[in-house]
Amino acid sequence: MIKRKWSRFLESGIAVKLIGKEMGIQSKSKKHFPDDILATIHKDRILGIRAGSKSTHRIIGIWVVVVDGRVFVRTYLLKPGGWWQTLVKDPHGEIFVGGRKRGIKVRAVQARSEKMKEAVSAAYKEKYNTPGSVGYVAEMSRSPSKDATMQLVVI
Repeated sequence: MIKRKWSRFLESGIAVKLIGKEMGIQSKSKKHFPDDILATIHKDRILGIRAGSKSTHRIIGIWVVVVDGRVFVRTYLLKPGGWWQTLVKDPHGEIFVGGRKRGIKVRAVQARSEKMKEAVSAAYKEKYNTPGSVGYVAEMSRSPSKDATMQLVVI
């Protein structure tokens, strides 16, 4: 009965949170990375990113991991004017995945959960495990780099 009454709204992506929880439905209004893009991000070792919506930053390559279907980035250097500092000031940017010419618009959200930061550290250790990468990953798994963890959300 509830489903029939609310189906028009649910199909259009508009749902009352309470009704959605009762029915086990996740809101369609939240954008997510498509599965093929997530798989490519998970597989590729470098992600192209242009930080800031109004910046003159060029596209650079950074390390990226996927944890629980969410995309996370972290900086090794917290240098002024770098991509991370730019995203702190202006959290909008674009990522370039798998050789695509068109970017995917994203918003950077600072990770606050220590549990999630630890999971991201573990994902970096698993993905970037070459002899040349291990030292960087160890450093990135400690503060202040660990505290610079950001989730990239599709906008």
